[in-house]
Amino acid sequence: MRAQFPDFRLGKVLATSFTGTLSERHGDAVERIPTPHRLVDWLTVSGLAVESCTNSQLERAWELRESIHAAATAAARQDPLPASALQVINDRSTQGRAAAVLTPEGTRQWRLSSTSSVEDALGVIAADAISVIAGERDGRLALCASPTCRAAFFDTSRSRTRRWCDMNTCGNRQKKARFHASRNENPAAAQ
Repeated sequence: MRAQFPDFRLGKVLATSFTGTLSERHGDAVERIPTPHRLVDWLTVSGLAVESCTNSQLERAWELRESIHAAATAAARQDPLPASALQVINDRSTQGRAAAVLTPEGTRQWRLSSTSSVEDALGVIAADAISVIAGERDGRLALCASPTCRAAFFDTSRSRTRRWCDMNTCGNRQKKARFHASRNENPAAAQ
């Protein structure tokens, strides 16, 4: 019987979805890819299917994830990008040999090599991070307003004023907290 893991929090941007595999970084952290098999699961649902993953590949994935998080957080704050994070992102980007292919439906898919498919997948994620952090896409990097989360996310809303990495989790949690706080401050309103 497989162990139960927390659900993935998938978004529309590959790189920031990948950083979301570790959530609640400033609270009780939730690791969503604790095993090599779980990384295989995440890559598959993200369109980067691989057959297997080793412990060392998982460790490289975690290193890339934390480097993307550090660089995206710095970019969202308009701080200098950390050199060590840039080194990891650039290294992973150049080590992969994935190729973009066009499907008959007019969508892009990634073709990974059979010999180094996890490295290819990490290369795709790193290249996506480079595109986002470099400002090559329409949107902006922002940090989740939840004090326990603070995840970097890519805001493509029309006004670019989104506050939460995920409205169904962080946003809802904060709204509930405000509601309960207001009820505690004014008990007569609760009756």
